[in-house]
Amino acid sequence: MSGLINVLVIIAVIALVVVRQCSARRISDDWRWWVLPGILILLPLRRPGLTDPRHEALSVVVLGAELLVGLVVGVGWGWTTRLWRESDGSLWSRGTKATLLVWTGGLALRAALSGTAVPMGIRQGSAAPMAVLTLTPLARSGVLTWPARGMSPAYGDAVGGLSSQPVWKDRV
Repeated sequence: MSGLINVLVIIAVIALVVVRQCSARRISDDWRWWVLPGILILLPLRRPGLTDPRHEALSVVVLGAELLVGLVVGVGWGWTTRLWRESDGSLWSRGTKATLLVWTGGLALRAALSGTAVPMGIRQGSAAPMAVLTLTPLARSGVLTWPARGMSPAYGDAVGGLSSQPVWKDRV
């Protein structure tokens, strides 16, 4: 039953993160952006089940592919997130339609990896998806923090809560 609970928790966390990231949110641009994901990525490394002891080499390959997908999704997530500073200097972000496509593509790739691994007899515990789910926001935060340091506040009126000035990441 704990496997089902873990799956439900992972689905709930993904849904919560996607909904929260697609709405305008004030974010911090200081050095602490990596602390929570950094701590969370250590938790799965301490737990058993990161790899399948019966298929060690293959499970390491699958885990590496999953981590690569998580990293790419995190970078894509950060790249497709609109980022701006308000006139008070606060930093804001909001995911776009492209962000949802990145998330959907990442989930499809992870499902394909799992769909390939299970018939081969590779069984990974809940530590593997947890590691991937913590790497993804870590990569996103890194992508967003890097340009945010050089952004100056927008001046003038805001329209609909968004700055009327051109912004660095208004690509999508």
